[in-house]
Amino acid sequence: MQHPAPQPWKLRRHDRTPSRRHIPLLTAALASCALLLPFGALGGKSYAPVASDESFSALRARFVDLKPEVERRHQTLLEQRYDLSDRPGNVAMTRGKRVQTGIRVKLPEGASSWEALAGMSPEQIHQGDLWPAGFLPLPHPHHAEGGMLFPQFHIDRMLEQDGRDLNRFDLSFDLPDHLLPEFPPAIFLTTRKDLGDVSGGQVVSLANYFELFDGVLNPKQLEGLRLLLTPFPQQQFNATADRRSDKPSQGVTCFDCHVNGHTNASTHLVGDIRPQAFRHRLDTPSLRGVNIQRLFGSQRALKSVEDFTEFEQRAAYFDGDPVIATKKGVNILERGSQVHFMGEFQALLDFPPAPKLDVFGKLIPIKASQAELRGQEVFFGKGQCAGCHAPPYYTDNLMHDLQTERFFKPREINGRMAAVDGPIKTFPLRGLKESPPYLHDGRLLTIEDTVEYFNLVLGTGLTAEEKSDLTAFLRAL
Repeated sequence: MQHPAPQPWKLRRHDRTPSRRHIPLLTAALASCALLLPFGALGGKSYAPVASDESFSALRARFVDLKPEVERRHQTLLEQRYDLSDRPGNVAMTRGKRVQTGIRVKLPEGASSWEALAGMSPEQIHQGDLWPAGFLPLPHPHHAEGGMLFPQFHIDRMLEQDGRDLNRFDLSFDLPDHLLPEFPPAIFLTTRKDLGDVSGGQVVSLANYFELFDGVLNPKQLEGLRLLLTPFPQQQFNATADRRSDKPSQGVTCFDCHVNGHTNASTHLVGDIRPQAFRHRLDTPSLRGVNIQRLFGSQRALKSVEDFTEFEQRAAYFDGDPVIATKKGVNILERGSQVHFMGEFQALLDFPPAPKLDVFGKLIPIKASQAELRGQEVFFGKGQCAGCHAPPYYTDNLMHDLQTERFFKPREINGRMAAVDGPIKTFPLRGLKESPPYLHDGRLLTIEDTVEYFNLVLGTGLTAEEKSDLTAFLRAL
């Protein structure tokens, strides 16, 4: 039987090698593709090694030896970028912690003022290397390792309250406590607004959730809350010999990061980017107001809170690696009941009260200061903030790419490759003053930093007074 002659553009069937005439074309095509790949992608790996010959004691000793230098290097970076001093203002969070004030990002050498910097074009800032270091992506305290990392106040409370140890022997949390959300945060429920803060000033955990919420939640919601408070194995906290906890660990809970359904600013690396240097630091977002949101995850664009809940357990807990997840003890939740129950409770978490806002999310003139009213005009006018952050909850439930790569040359920063941010979810601004630091990776420490950042990125040319008024309005939301 005679076979038809192969088409000249096809690869040979058996060895799949190209004909000689096409090798130059394929070489050129591959070279073009390589230019489109991010730096380091050709040499990076997607899978972590599953089996290790290193004993736990040897691994622990190695990382303990590295810890002082790793933390010194990161602390130097923070001090070069920011003013980390404790400068509280007169505005308080729900339970009394004072909101930090002032611009904390340091001006670059060569820029005389923020107004002068804002007067330059993106091209001038790029060419002069004048993009403030504090506006560049913020690395994880040890970017090559990453992993969940909790503020010490949360670690201490969980050890006292539940007997779980969330200390890592290789690393400690980096940002000072005064720049973080209040702890423990208040809890507001959409179904029982009459109760106000239902936390009782406590960190909700398995030790006290039933006492606090029996008679407030229905049995299905109570079960969802119990699951959100149940520790499950995670990449750094598990029973394997390559963990980062001294003792084999039960794991972490959803509310170890989203404490009381809000946030304690715990950090991690996103699981959906490779190679390691390109993974983004993740600042834990608040779960308040989940019921009005339609996208979940700062850059993942998951379409339901149930998708987000399941993604966290199956993937984010293990750096997006299902092989490692199986090794370390992945928790497979049942979608029709457990995930549904967890999602139902999360959808009850409400924003904190904003007594100066009307039903449309705008200021009530007789309750607002003149600075706040002027700031509202800037927000909806010259500042262009409402283009993404629409009232009443101040989100458009979309993602936007700010294209910050216009302003700086790609560079490596303590193991983090700063190149592009990509699309970022429009977070609701309701209750903004209660969830520092800001942006998806926590690089902006105060609302003032955030106003300066967007003034540059959007080119709005706000005056010093307009920026001050806008800050006052944002604190009233």
